[in-house]
Amino acid sequence: MANSDRSPMDGDQRYAGADMIIGDLADNGTMPVLVVDLDGTLIRTDMLAESFWAACSSDVLTPLKLIPKAFKGRAALKRTLSAKTRIDPVTLPYNQAVIDYIHAWKKRGGRAALVSASDENIVRTIGEHLGIFDEIHGSDGKLNLKGHRKSQFLTDRFGERGYAYMGDSRADIAVWKTATKAITVNAGSALRASAEAACEQADHIARRSKSLRPVLKAIRPHQWLKNMLVFIPMIAGHRIDATTLLQSGLAFICFSLIASSVYLLNDLLDLSADRAHPRKHRRPLASGDLSLAHGTLLAPVLLMAGIGLGTILGPPFLVVMAGYYTVTMAYSFFLKRRVLIDIVTLAGLYTIRILAGAAATGIVLSFWLLAFSVFLFFALASVKRQAELVDSASREVLKPSGRGYIIDDLPIVSQMATSSGFVSVLVLALYLNSPAVSALYSQPAALWGLCLILLFWINRMVMVAHRGGMHDDPIVFAVKDRTSLFCGVLGVGCAAAGVLL
Repeated sequence: MANSDRSPMDGDQRYAGADMIIGDLADNGTMPVLVVDLDGTLIRTDMLAESFWAACSSDVLTPLKLIPKAFKGRAALKRTLSAKTRIDPVTLPYNQAVIDYIHAWKKRGGRAALVSASDENIVRTIGEHLGIFDEIHGSDGKLNLKGHRKSQFLTDRFGERGYAYMGDSRADIAVWKTATKAITVNAGSALRASAEAACEQADHIARRSKSLRPVLKAIRPHQWLKNMLVFIPMIAGHRIDATTLLQSGLAFICFSLIASSVYLLNDLLDLSADRAHPRKHRRPLASGDLSLAHGTLLAPVLLMAGIGLGTILGPPFLVVMAGYYTVTMAYSFFLKRRVLIDIVTLAGLYTIRILAGAAATGIVLSFWLLAFSVFLFFALASVKRQAELVDSASREVLKPSGRGYIIDDLPIVSQMATSSGFVSVLVLALYLNSPAVSALYSQPAALWGLCLILLFWINRMVMVAHRGGMHDDPIVFAVKDRTSLFCGVLGVGCAAAGVLL
């Protein structure tokens, strides 16, 4: 089913005011053809951007390969991209108000045509899936059906004032000038005024309120909790002073900005897979709540902001951040589809956050902390994959989209999570028996409670994932989970006892 509140092919459920909005056009027996635009109108996304990011997802060199085609014009570029990608029309974010309007128009005896500047192969795939259009037209690789070209095409085909046109952008003003009726979709006040000036009759439907909520949701501030790991070197080294705290705080901000840039990039590359997922299809870019153009622009802006602030912390921190971004790019394009390598990479990305905290403050990390971090985060990365496989099994999906695993791998992934977690507990126990602990803590024996707490917590995380209760990143889940929070409080109590008693 398409991502709307109702099926886009359900003709019995009508847009409440569609019949009233259509007005008297049907009453005088001269019902014009209703011409509907695709991008931003029928669907809440843009197919040029969709096909570009889909092509990038399968081939990282796509932008370079498209340069020669770009010189041949947008129509040729669109044709090339449409040949490189496969768009699933079932999961696209349709605008239900537009579909209801079309049904009401046809109920009055009118005809409907889908005419778009997107490549005709894509337009036809979508139009035939919906099955509500009498005609379907798109750019053919030579002619880009947009603006004045679209106006001329429609005038030649239906005659001047022989059609009503439904659109959403300033490029549609040229079309409305030759239409008998203008219908705007999700238009701002300026565009509505332009449509009314261009055409004697104008309707406005599906107005969308302006809000920063989709932007905030897309950058995932709740995921910034993972970046709290940059404070670990300060805490482990007992360097709790104003300067170190300020350096760690700035590192946290830089990491959060760059991480959000990565989240946006991942969402752009995973549009198709996210729309097929029962929860991820609600993400702003996948659902159409945030335009792909805004997401494409916001990703580099956040990256540059993070790098700009990072210069304050010096070259070592910037080197670590460059390594983080390079690894995440490799993960987004290649490594997340590679069995086991993806888990190792995720564990490394967690550990890099600790390295960033050390680079920002100048604190030298101990061997014990690095070893503990690698094994613990390998366990959590395995839990993340375990949870995805359990979710896929519950939906009877034999192979999760965008991953290299199959359902039969679930027992092995679960064993990796458990065994790596046990090794992290072992490393912690060996560390507590080392001379370094005696130098930092007055009562090292109080810290042994940490081993028991960690042993319980790791096994519980694996159990929760096994039962299908883990829907978030494990660290984000832990922050929301009462039992995990209680374990954290007990752990802090043990550490405090080791220092103060």
